[in-house]
Parts: sequence; C-alpha cells; structure tokens
Amino acid sequence: MTTPRKKGLPPKKSFSAKSPSKARKRQSKNKKANSFSSVWKIALAALLLVVLSPFYYGYVVKFFSSTWRWVCDIGTDRHYRNYKSFNIKIPDNYSIHGIDVSYYQGRIDWRRVKNMRERDVQISFAFIKATEGLLVTDPYFQRNWREAPKAGIVCGAYHYFRPKANGKWQATFFLQNVKTEKGDLPMAVDVEELDGVAPAKMRTELKAYLKHIETKTGIRPIIYSGLKFYQDNLQGYFEDYYLWIANYYQPKLNIAATAKLKFWQHSDKAKVNGTYHATDFDAFNGDSLAFRRLLVK
Repeated sequence: MTTPRKKGLPPKKSFSAKSPSKARKRQSKNKKANSFSSVWKIALAALLLVVLSPFYYGYVVKFFSSTWRWVCDIGTDRHYRNYKSFNIKIPDNYSIHGIDVSYYQGRIDWRRVKNMRERDVQISFAFIKATEGLLVTDPYFQRNWREAPKAGIVCGAYHYFRPKANGKWQATFFLQNVKTEKGDLPMAVDVEELDGVAPAKMRTELKAYLKHIETKTGIRPIIYSGLKFYQDNLQGYFEDYYLWIANYYQPKLNIAATAKLKFWQHSDKAKVNGTYHATDFDAFNGDSLAFRRLLVK
C-alpha cells in the first residue's frame, strides 16, 4: 500500500550512494598524501645514499661526533675538559703531553703508550725513575730507558732525593746508573719531603747534588716538587733552575710568574694504555720549538 505524501514535506533523499563531489575530494586528498609520502621516501633514500657513500660518510660522522662532543662539554670549563680515554681532565692551551713512571706502572708496553691518542692529546715524552737516595735503583729503569725511545718517546731520567743523605754521593750514585745522550730531556731531581731534617739542611744537600751533576755532565738538572713544598722550602733559593711542579686536578697552575716553569704534573690518576696502574700525567709549558731547545745537545 502506498502511503500518501504529506503536504509541505520535501521528498526523502536516498543515502545508499555517496555524493560524487565528496568522492572526488577524497580521491584528491589520497593522491596528495601518496604524492607527499613518495617525496619523503625519495628524500630519505637520497639521504641514505649520501650518508652511506664512501665519498661523504666521513664528513657526516665527523659532524655528528663534533656535535656530540659539544653537547657533552656543555656546562664544563672549556679550558679543562674531560678526556675519557685517559680518564682524567686535561688543561687546555698545552700541546705537548707526557707521563712519568717507575716500577709502580709495571712492565710498560711503550708502543701502546705512544699510539694512544684522543683528540689533540698524545704522549710525547716521559720522565723515568732511575734511583733513590744512596742505595735504591728502580728495577724497571733500564728496560724503560731502553724501550721508550724505540717507540718514539723522548725521555728524561730522575732521582728521588733524600735530604738526610749526602747530596754529592746521591749525584754520584745517579750518574753511575744513568747515561744521558743527545736528544734526551735533562735529568730531573725529585724533592718533595724533608725526611725530618731542617729546610736549610735539605737545601744544602740539594745544592751539592745539583752542582755535582752540572760539573760532571754540563747539564743543569730540572727540579721537581709539589707546589706547596716548593713554596714553603724552595722558592727563592734555586731561581736559575727549571721547574717541574705537581699540582693536581686544577684547570690552571697558580705559580709566580718569575718561576721558570717547564713541566706541570696535573694529575696522578691517568689511565694510559700499556701501563698497569694509575699514571702521573704532565704537560710541557711551551711550544714544540721550546721543547726542542730544552733537549740535551
């Protein structure tokens, strides 16, 4: 039975079929989306080709490595940065770096020491303990003194000074064990404790030690000491001698401008390839030309 249409009402629309205009809009949107997706796929493929290309990937890696280092250094003193390989902070503005060693570092693989490098830091020199007082010779000295130069390390020998013992005899003992040659660093004397004697007595024996070394070799030794010990007991007495000063974990060494500072031992806990215990780390106060001028002629 057909129901008569009520007057004044419009005819009902059928929703069984989609509107042609809406369908066309959807198709257009889908085409644009597909086109946009294709552009991104092409761009990504091109980027991967560049990154993986042997002509470009080195530059890309360098960029990301530098950026990551910059992010890691945010908030730190830019003149005193972390060097993870060495496990220490190293002060900036020094271009020549080295270590000082004794039997404590064990049997050292000097080639591994020389080959170790992070950014601009590589080990170029080493001070090697030879003797102590009147009777002690370092059991690894002769091996270290022979093997380090073979690896390309510039070496200097040092004596651990005992203020109670006769200074001239200590110098004689040292020279019986060490033969310094052309191209070596000047020998050094480590003075860092009084051994119960008065500072004046220590200085008298040290003066005798230094004079004997200079007389026999023509080489003026370098004096090593901790900053505090130097300021309390040595400052003002040996002004003509080059200094090697220990002062740890600081971005800058605060020492009198008149001091003839040549080396700064700024850490005692460096991790160095080829050694088996924490190692003292040093920096030379000068450029490569000044370093060459310091070497034994």
